[in-house]
Amino acid sequence: MTLHGRWEVGGGSRRGAAWSVLFTGATGLATALILAMLAVILVNVAWHGWPALSWRFVTAGTEADMFEVGKAGVFPMIFGTTARVILMTLFVIPVGVTTAIYLHEYAHTTSVLTRVIRTAVANLAGVPSIVFGLFGLGFFIHFLGDRLDLVLHPDNPKPIWGKPALLWASLTLAVMTLPVVIVATEEALRGLSPGLREASLALGATKLQTIWQIVLPNALPGILTGGILAVSRAAGEVAPLLFTGAAYYMAELPRSLTDQFMDLGYHVFVLSTQSPNLEQTRPILYGTVLVLLLLTFALNATAILVRARMRRRQRAAG
Repeated sequence: MTLHGRWEVGGGSRRGAAWSVLFTGATGLATALILAMLAVILVNVAWHGWPALSWRFVTAGTEADMFEVGKAGVFPMIFGTTARVILMTLFVIPVGVTTAIYLHEYAHTTSVLTRVIRTAVANLAGVPSIVFGLFGLGFFIHFLGDRLDLVLHPDNPKPIWGKPALLWASLTLAVMTLPVVIVATEEALRGLSPGLREASLALGATKLQTIWQIVLPNALPGILTGGILAVSRAAGEVAPLLFTGAAYYMAELPRSLTDQFMDLGYHVFVLSTQSPNLEQTRPILYGTVLVLLLLTFALNATAILVRARMRRRQRAAG
C-alpha cells in the first residue's frame, strides 16, 4: 500500500514536471515568435527606409513635390505629429489622473456611480479609433467649434473653430487614450503602501494634503507609465485624424491651435494610396515610416528617462 502510494506520488510528480517543462517551452516559444515578428518588421523598415533617411529629408518640407524622392521632406509631418502628441498628453494626463484619484481614493466601490464610471472606462477602451474620429468631428468641430464661432466670431463668414484643427485632433486623441491613463494611474495608486496614507493622516494632514503631498509624488512613476502607453498608442494613429485635423498638404507649418497640420501617419497613408507611381515613392514611404518609429521611440525614451530619474530621487529620499 505504501509502495503503491509512493509510486502514485512519484508518477504524479513526474507528470507534473513534464507538464511544467511543456508549458514553459510553449510560453517561451510564444514569446520568441512575438519578438521574431517585431524584429522582422523593424529590420524590414530599417533596411528599406535607411537609404532615404538624410538630413535634407528630415529638415525639408513639401513645397517642391511630396512624391519626388530627391525633393520630398517630412519636417512638417514631424512638427505636426510632435505637436499633437504633446498637446494630447497635456490634455489627457490631468483628466485621467484626476479620474483615477476619484475612483481609488474617494468613490465607494459598491456605489452605482462608480460602477457606471468603470463600465464606461472599460467600454471606452474597446471602441475602434475610427469611431473616435467621428466623435471628434461631431462633438468638437460641429457642436463645440460651431458654437464658439457664433459667440466669438459672429460676423466672420469663414469658420475659425468649427473646422478640423490641431486642437480638436489632440482632444480627440486625449479622449481615445483616457482609459490607458486611468487604468495605469489606478494601478500605481493601488500599489502604494496603505501605511503612507495612514501615517500622513495620523500626523494631522487632511485627505487632500495626503493625496497631493504623499500619494501623487510616490505614484508619479506609475502615472508616467500611463503617459508612455498613451503616447505609444496615439503617435501612430491615423483614423481619428482623418476627420479632425490632418491635412493632405500645407505650404506652411501650423501657427495656432485652429490650424490644420501635416502628420507622419497620415502622410504614410497618402504615399501608399495617392501616389501616381508607388514604386517611385516607395523609398519615401519607408523613410517616413522609419522617421515615425524613431520619433515614437524618442518620445517614449524621454518619458522613460524622466520616470527613471524620479524613481532614483525617491530611492535617495527614502
